[in-house]
Amino acid sequence: MKHISLLGAMLLALVLAACGPAAVTGVPTQLEPLATSVIATATGLAESVDATSTSEVAASPAVVNTQAATSTPEASVPVTGDTQIRATVSDTHGPILVDGDGVAVYLFTNDTQNGDASVCTDEECTAAWQPVTTTGSPVAGAGVIQNLLGTITREDGTLQVTYNGWPLYYSSSGTANEHAAEGTWFLVLPSGNAVAE
Repeated sequence: MKHISLLGAMLLALVLAACGPAAVTGVPTQLEPLATSVIATATGLAESVDATSTSEVAASPAVVNTQAATSTPEASVPVTGDTQIRATVSDTHGPILVDGDGVAVYLFTNDTQNGDASVCTDEECTAAWQPVTTTGSPVAGAGVIQNLLGTITREDGTLQVTYNGWPLYYSSSGTANEHAAEGTWFLVLPSGNAVAE
């Protein structure tokens, strides 16, 4: 019974503290000092919580504003359609050129190096060897010399990427397995020359 009375007094004290400091009335005389002490403690805690909450609320806009003012947007590459050419190492052929997705590119020795056109233009040739095209200046990735990248304009008006003056192509297989096909299609070294047979 003692415990229930004590618990009741504490609950009453908390309710009174939440409503603000008040005179202790209606509490049995023997519990009055305890109730007064609980009310004082609860009132102190409530004021402390109010002060903390107020200072946090006051500080919050400053924190948010500071982050907004000093945060830097993530650097992103603009979507321009420009094709990237980079170097990688093939298990079977050593260093070769690939596009930004890692697909191997080839040169065709029937083309003229530093020429202004591709000789692979008929439907049969382009079905097996698609030109590497771009909508802007090609971009040099890791291991590639930007000055060796260029473009030529194909008969259909598309820009074909060149490297060291050679127009670049994809194999229809999308792999590096067509190296030296027909003795004219070769993977490309980062130097811009054909990979040896």
